[in-house]
Amino acid sequence: MELHVIKNDDTTMTMAYRVARIVYAETLAKSLRVVEAMTSMIANATVNNKISIDDFISNTNIFESLNHESTRHAYLSVDAKTPAFQMCVRVAQRMLRGNLADSCNHATIFHREDIMPQWAMSRGYVADIDGILFYK
Repeated sequence: MELHVIKNDDTTMTMAYRVARIVYAETLAKSLRVVEAMTSMIANATVNNKISIDDFISNTNIFESLNHESTRHAYLSVDAKTPAFQMCVRVAQRMLRGNLADSCNHATIFHREDIMPQWAMSRGYVADIDGILFYK
């Protein structure tokens, strides 16, 4: 048997950590299911909108945690050793490798159940996972 060393590309790891921080801040990693759904939503949105992952996860109109006034903003600074955050990193790595199934029914945007943005009033959600509603 021949063994091969698999090396992580530094840019891929950096992007995995960036995605994981957003996913963690938005979902608090309540479950693997919601982490996979949020991460697959990011993948769907970037493909459908033909934009980079970096551009999408930097959008303050989509991700509340990016706004400094938000109570979720502090979660972006989660300790990288936290098991829940490490789960987010592993899922983000799977997404970046193209190995993450779509677990949000092709959704490209979301909101939490405790708010109702104007854009959501004319749409029906396609998934409700741990209090996060996903839309196409």
